[in-house]
Amino acid sequence: MSFADSCRIGWQQARWVCDPELLNFNCTDELAPLDHFIGQIRALEALRFGLEVNRPGYNLFVTGLTGTGKASIIRAHLERVVEELKGEESRPINDWCYVYNFDDPDRPNALSLPQGMGKTLRGRLADTLRDLQEEIPKVFKSEGYQAQQRQLEEAGRQAAQKLMAELEQAAQAGNFAIQITPAGVSLFPVAGSRPLTHEEYQALPPDQRKDIDDRRIQLMQRTQETMMQVRDVERDAADKIRALERVAADEKVAMNYRELVESYQDVPALRDFLTHLIEYVLDNLHLFREAEAQGDSAAPAPHRPGTGAAVARSPFLPFEINVLVDNSGVATVPVVMEPNPNWGNLFGRIERRAVMGTYFSDHTMLKPGAVHLANGGYLVFNARDMLAYPGVWEGLKRVIRNRAITLEDPTEHGAFFVPQGLRPQPVPLDVKVIITGDEMLYRFFTGSDYEDFWDLFKVKAEFDSRIELSPDNLQAYCAFICRTCAQDDLLQFDAGAAAQVLEHAARLVEDQTKLSARFGQIKDLLIESDHWARKDSSATVSAKHVEQALSHKWYRLNLIEERLQELIAEGMVLLSMTGAEIGQINGLAVYDLGDFAFGLPTRITAQTFAGHSRVINIEREVALSGPSHNKGVLILSGYLGATYGQQQPLTLSVSLCFEQSYQPVDGDSASCAELYAILSSLSRLPLKQSIAVTGSVNQRGEVQPIGRVNEKIEGVFEVCRRAGFTGDQGVMIPHQNVKNLMLREEVVEAIRAGRFSIYAVKTVDEGIELLTGQPAGQRQSGGAFPPGTVNHLVEQRLRELNGTMRGYYGELFGSSS
Repeated sequence: MSFADSCRIGWQQARWVCDPELLNFNCTDELAPLDHFIGQIRALEALRFGLEVNRPGYNLFVTGLTGTGKASIIRAHLERVVEELKGEESRPINDWCYVYNFDDPDRPNALSLPQGMGKTLRGRLADTLRDLQEEIPKVFKSEGYQAQQRQLEEAGRQAAQKLMAELEQAAQAGNFAIQITPAGVSLFPVAGSRPLTHEEYQALPPDQRKDIDDRRIQLMQRTQETMMQVRDVERDAADKIRALERVAADEKVAMNYRELVESYQDVPALRDFLTHLIEYVLDNLHLFREAEAQGDSAAPAPHRPGTGAAVARSPFLPFEINVLVDNSGVATVPVVMEPNPNWGNLFGRIERRAVMGTYFSDHTMLKPGAVHLANGGYLVFNARDMLAYPGVWEGLKRVIRNRAITLEDPTEHGAFFVPQGLRPQPVPLDVKVIITGDEMLYRFFTGSDYEDFWDLFKVKAEFDSRIELSPDNLQAYCAFICRTCAQDDLLQFDAGAAAQVLEHAARLVEDQTKLSARFGQIKDLLIESDHWARKDSSATVSAKHVEQALSHKWYRLNLIEERLQELIAEGMVLLSMTGAEIGQINGLAVYDLGDFAFGLPTRITAQTFAGHSRVINIEREVALSGPSHNKGVLILSGYLGATYGQQQPLTLSVSLCFEQSYQPVDGDSASCAELYAILSSLSRLPLKQSIAVTGSVNQRGEVQPIGRVNEKIEGVFEVCRRAGFTGDQGVMIPHQNVKNLMLREEVVEAIRAGRFSIYAVKTVDEGIELLTGQPAGQRQSGGAFPPGTVNHLVEQRLRELNGTMRGYYGELFGSSS
């Protein structure tokens, strides 16, 4: 067997093939739909741990690629944990209400009520108000009440009349008359039975005028005292009438509220509120008398937000109960998934209404956020969505740390003027927060907000993008197909189609021992396969429909690849897959377009000449080389120095270039190809152009694995297919990447037919021997390489360059050496 044959892999290794016979079904409708999670044991254990530890700070951050089913798994897992809590002793789930604060209406009080009580209380208070509006006017219309009221009014009038009569008698005794007008009480002197005119008053002697003035002053003092006594009498009468009203209505009000108060004896805060409300009714009985006096059609009704009320606050506002959180429909604990975590949606908002050119708000206009709704349970949202809204992250940290949620206007944090701002009482918070995001976001939080983040989110649950390819997981994958078909009304898949889906799942992760856990992409494939099956009027989806879906998707996305392949075929891009050249090799590059990636061979050339042991990376010199590629090039210097510079200094300069490449280059997967080009240039041995090369290399000459191996091989295959197969064309890959091969069936068939080959190598020596047909050569006991080997020719050329440099410097400095 030749050395090339020993490196060539068999066609069976180029792809994992799922045998439909091993799936033990003819069609997926024979299976039970998937009712558990495939793989993700580590993530599920972390989830369970985070959910079961009910301590401050043990909130969860769930990471993983999109499409791995994080959201659905979290929801289902939460439901399962919640179900397990049934029957166990757990914290009660309460309703939360905001009620009127009789001491300070701008600071509404928060009430915690037993589950489902909020709606009931609101309805009962509304019914009680309607009863009072009907019953209290009847009390005031009763004959007994009206008789007592008339008696009190009459007593007050008589007392006032007696005082005024005494005042008039005193005035008459002093020859004065009293005139009561709306402007007040007037006193003027009289002569006989008529008032004294001004002219008559001025004509009187001075001593008489003085006597009249003195008596006027005394009477004015008596008048003021009398009027104060009259007001006291009227006030006393009014107080007695109000007391009568209160006594008359007290029994009716107490009767209406007695059952209500007795119902809530176990809720002290609510009992206190009802006590204040009863006092409010008894202190404002006029509201009900005014409503009755205006007629039934004009009876006042409880205020509702947005009704265009002519006043800022309705006098019946205290009867309003704002059921902020109604948990009457929650079986165990609330589970809230918030799709748009802005400030209002998370922390609630304070609504306002315009009244007479300004804005007012009250406790009925407080709206809950997801944090309120999830109180006592679990809150789930996406970190990336949250970061789209400034201030939300800081607000969330404050809420979790304080274990309380306060309804506030976010504009206040920016020092903006907020009209008529309420200050609602904070609601105590007991919630488990679960944030989802990718690994990059997790690193962002741990890097930029380390202390707070670690203090508040102590549990990380990481979802993997791949799962083990095991018999159990294969069956579970097929059960997932069955469930998706049932849920989305798709045609069921036969065993051959299911096998094709499984093979594609392995290709997505480029691993013959793994399956993709990005079920969103698998679901897309199922939907597209169903489309082609329906167009084919098929009763089930077969393997050809899955292949059709994959090929059509590839066709929709590969326009750029098609154009570049055409440029190579037309000779616009210089590339040869035949013959042999010195210092020239075909490397492999991958173009990632986001939704589509493809590989393409590219010519790499190397020029070597006498110099100061420097590898010139032309891509780097023109700022087209990324850091990973720069590192790979620098590693080449380490390998050359370790292999050939132990006995003499390297007086070598190397120029490397990706020919006709005008896009940024990154990654170290071309470092092997670059090293082979350098060794060819030094040894003057031509390299086979029919073998494209990928792989990175370390300073010890070991070939290291790379990514996107399937796209790279298929890119070379397409170039060869267009130019025509010669039988000796192929790709050299690191031996570790053999397990990553999931090539298209046409490539596998070409390998099987001998038209195309894949070679797996472990070291640079194996690679250079395959490319040149000459053995690399190992140092012998004397320290020299065997004559005729690649390494011998390289070392020989390096000695020549060293001698050239020594001679140059000798002539330059006049030295005999």
